[in-house]
Amino acid sequence: MSDLYVPTEATQRGLLDAGDGNRMYWETSGSPDGVPALIVHGGPGTGSVPSLRRYLNPDQYRVISFDQRGCGQSVPHASDPSADMSVNTTEHLLGDMERLREHLGIERWVLFGGSWGSTLILAYAERYPRRVSGIVLAGVTTSRRSELEWLYEGLARFFPREWEQFRAQVPAVFAGDVVAGYARLMEDPDPQVRERAAHAWVAWEDAVVSMEHQGKPDAYSDRPHHALLAFVRICAHYAANGAFLEDGVLLRDAGRLAGIPGVLVHGRLDLGAPLQIAWELSRAWPDAGLRIVDDSGHTGSDSMRRELRDALDAMVQKVVQEVPAGP
Repeated sequence: MSDLYVPTEATQRGLLDAGDGNRMYWETSGSPDGVPALIVHGGPGTGSVPSLRRYLNPDQYRVISFDQRGCGQSVPHASDPSADMSVNTTEHLLGDMERLREHLGIERWVLFGGSWGSTLILAYAERYPRRVSGIVLAGVTTSRRSELEWLYEGLARFFPREWEQFRAQVPAVFAGDVVAGYARLMEDPDPQVRERAAHAWVAWEDAVVSMEHQGKPDAYSDRPHHALLAFVRICAHYAANGAFLEDGVLLRDAGRLAGIPGVLVHGRLDLGAPLQIAWELSRAWPDAGLRIVDDSGHTGSDSMRRELRDALDAMVQKVVQEVPAGP
C-alpha cells in the first residue's frame, strides 16, 4: 500500500449517545479545515478500519470514521449476548449517521466505503441527498434479496464442499433458509453454539474470496474472537432480514442521487458481489462513473487501491470547486 497516504493519527474521538442504550464511537483525522469525508465500514459489523484513512489526502480532507452499532468500540458490543439486536437496523444506522453529522457541525460530506458500506451509503444519500457532496464506492452492493441469496447459497456451485459444511451447522428446520438458521444460532444462550456458528460462517466467507490471489485469503476469519462473534451476529441479523430494506429500493430510487458526483470502483473478479450490481447502479445513476478493475475481486488489489485513491483525490478537487448548496 505504498501508493497510499501516510497513516494519520486521530485528532478527535468520542462516544456519542445514539439512543436505545447505544453509544457510537467516532473519530476524526486529517485537516480540521478540509472537506469533510465520512468513511462507512463494511460487514455489517466489521468496525472501522484505520487503514482506510490512507486513501484520503489528510491535507485536504477532514476524515471522519465511526463504528456502527454493536461493533468496534461502540457499545454495547454484539459479542455480548445481552446486546439488543432489535435496535440494530439500517434505519437506526441512518439515524446515527445524521446524529454524527449534526454533532460535528458538518453541512455536507463526501461518503466513502465499500461492500455493505456501499449499501448504507446509498441508503443515506437517497434519504439525505442535500447532505452529500460526493460518493466513492468500492465493491458495490445494494443488498437486494437476489444478492444475498447469491452470496449465501448461489455460490455453492463454485464451492460445493464448503457450502455443504456451511449448511451442515444449521438445524434441519432451517434447511431452506440457512441465513435465518445462523441468525438463530447466534442468539443461542450456549456460548459454544454461538462460537461454532461464528467460525462456520467466516469459513464460508473466506471460501468466497479464496480465489482472489491479489487479495487477503483469510479476510473474514482473521480478527479477534470478540470481533468475530460480533461480526457474524450482526451479519446474520441483517442478512436474515433483507438488510431491513425494501427489496430493490436502492436501485429503484437511484434518481434521488441526481446531481451527486459518484465513482464506483469494482473488481471484475468479485464473486461475492458480481460486477453486474455496479453496472446496474451506474446505469441508474447518471452522475456516477464506473471503473472496472480487471485484476481485483472483493478484497481488492494494488490497482484497485490506486483507483480508489485517485477517485478520492479527484473528488476533493471537484467538491472544493463547487459552490456549497444551502441546507
